[in-house]
Amino acid sequence: MTTAISIEDVRREVKILKALSGHNNLVKFYDACEDALNVYIVMELCEGGELLDRILARGGRYTEEDAKAIVVQILSVVAFCHLQGVVHRDLKPENFLFTTRDENAPMKLIDFGLSDFIRPDERLNDIVGSAYYVAPEVLHRSYSMEADIWSIGVITYILLCGSRPFWARTESGIFRSVLRADPNLDDSPWPSVSAEAKDFVKRFLNKDYRKRMTAVQALTHPWLRDDQRQIPLDILVYRLIKQYLRATPLKRLALKALSKALKDDELLYLRLQFDLLEPRDGVVSLDNFRTALTRYLTDAMKESRILEFLHAVGTTCIQEYGFRRILCGGYKPLPA
Repeated sequence: MTTAISIEDVRREVKILKALSGHNNLVKFYDACEDALNVYIVMELCEGGELLDRILARGGRYTEEDAKAIVVQILSVVAFCHLQGVVHRDLKPENFLFTTRDENAPMKLIDFGLSDFIRPDERLNDIVGSAYYVAPEVLHRSYSMEADIWSIGVITYILLCGSRPFWARTESGIFRSVLRADPNLDDSPWPSVSAEAKDFVKRFLNKDYRKRMTAVQALTHPWLRDDQRQIPLDILVYRLIKQYLRATPLKRLALKALSKALKDDELLYLRLQFDLLEPRDGVVSLDNFRTALTRYLTDAMKESRILEFLHAVGTTCIQEYGFRRILCGGYKPLPA
């Protein structure tokens, strides 16, 4: 690496890898050093190959049950990154490695070379990523963490059917397809795929980023739901509560009415988020939100200034509210 730009990119990657820690599906970072020509990064050895290799070895697609196991691992580590204020920006099968050749070996997310720190209310504008997995809003140069969700949708589509949802012979053609085409969920093998799986893919590949699920919401989707699985904290809740607390009285009334029409999976997601906040007495203060978040605190969260974001929320409004207001503030309708 000889250019100033490339060296700075690698230094940023090292900074992110050092800042992120503590997730089983995140590649371990050990050390980094540099000389006059190169930057050297020492990371966990993963000998099991790429997810892409395993897809190809299976003839191009996974069974639904096996695909679920892969998608849950992806969602779990991406939810962790997003909570810490890190957007990956290059999620694809090549960037997930298995620790060993064992069929049930855990998977590790790698390659944070295009990743960046991001606040919950921030928009990025540089076009990065791999063409087949890039989200429409990235091409429009205004995007946030939802771009990672789109990429997970593309990966899930590939796992279930063995082909890419958006394809062309040139990069510009791929971009046109991403912007204009809808994924094909009609041709084989989709008629034999469950309705829940198809709904899951549709929610991820919605061109309106505001209607996509978060990684945490997706873990409560009927296709993946597992009552024994622990659901992590979701930064979305904080962002929506901030919006609710700054809303006009009329808008709050409208949100309260809408909250009565929440679907079961939306109620489950909000209830699980609420249950992560101590004490569990039906009422929670903004201090409880901050306390819950600091349990997941890493250096990445400091870099992305999420705690500053929460401090700003606390200076604007009331200090305590119950579950009904959580429902109003957390209401984010999922697409049908």
